[in-house]
Amino acid sequence: MNEERTEPQGFDLVVPAEAEGERLDAFLTAHCPGLSRTRIHGDLDGRLALVDGRVRPKGYRLRGGERIVYTPSVRVEPQAEPQDIPLDIIHQDEDILVVNKAPGMVVHPAVGHPDGTLVNALLHHLGRAPAGENPLRPGIVHRLDRDTSGLLVVAISERAHRHLSEQLAGRSMGRTYLTLSWGRWDEGEGTLTGDIGRDPRRRQRMAVVNRSGRAAVTHYRVLEDFGFLQFCSVRLETGRTHQIRVHFAHHHHPVLKDPLYGDDGRARGVHGLDRQLAGRLVGLAPRLMLHASELHLLHPADERPLEFRVPVPGDMAAVLKLLGSGYAEPATGLAAGGENSLHGGRNRLS
Repeated sequence: MNEERTEPQGFDLVVPAEAEGERLDAFLTAHCPGLSRTRIHGDLDGRLALVDGRVRPKGYRLRGGERIVYTPSVRVEPQAEPQDIPLDIIHQDEDILVVNKAPGMVVHPAVGHPDGTLVNALLHHLGRAPAGENPLRPGIVHRLDRDTSGLLVVAISERAHRHLSEQLAGRSMGRTYLTLSWGRWDEGEGTLTGDIGRDPRRRQRMAVVNRSGRAAVTHYRVLEDFGFLQFCSVRLETGRTHQIRVHFAHHHHPVLKDPLYGDDGRARGVHGLDRQLAGRLVGLAPRLMLHASELHLLHPADERPLEFRVPVPGDMAAVLKLLGSGYAEPATGLAAGGENSLHGGRNRLS
């Protein structure tokens, strides 16, 4: 992750009489386009603005007629750098790119992950930045957690960025996941609700916090029942941070090998001969057992429906094979599945 320094623009302002009584920080925010209130606050604390030649606090009340000379601080803009990282690209045209993200890959640079991300790989593959204003998240309209594998769409063009963002906001983009969760659900399928927001006790986590969080709706269906574990298909109606993981854990069915919300110690409480198998599964699963298997969207250019599907990757397939699952075949390539769809392997969910 590189940093690009942008030169500041200076402001030489005379306070009009009608601005009498305004706070200094509010006046500068209104009259210095392109600068945020937060940045202006920092610059006032850093003594970078003078009122009639004197330093004044940000809450200083103007009288009218003063001259304000303000030179904003140099802003450092982080920039993602292209990196030659392999990508499993399912589809690409001039508007969108659909990728089968590998487990362990972070989607965009952030604190603790300055490079080696999907965005770095995209910059190298495309030879330019995709659409979007955020230099660290170009083209990114939705995300997958680092250890979640599977399908993710990237907006290459500006019209795609707008259109895909509208589809997400309007809940018309379909996203289906496959996961292994602890325990036996009371019903073979159902809908999980509960507003999701920051956990007030553990700030690095999300939680169901009704009335203070954002509405979230998750639909699940049990595909295979192994007693102490169940293999589920999950469809998102909304797209909150960690939504599946939070909803499943809140309903006492955490995802296998989830480091934040999981409870893999439950393997010790499995009854009879299954206890040894449960322990082996915990040891075998290298990461969160969550895979984005299906993606449905409207193409931004002509709104034709597109459908993409990929089987589970090898690490998840190994866990399913040990369980004796019929879904244990990993992805081995992609084949066209109709004019407006792409499928990887067999379509087991239809």
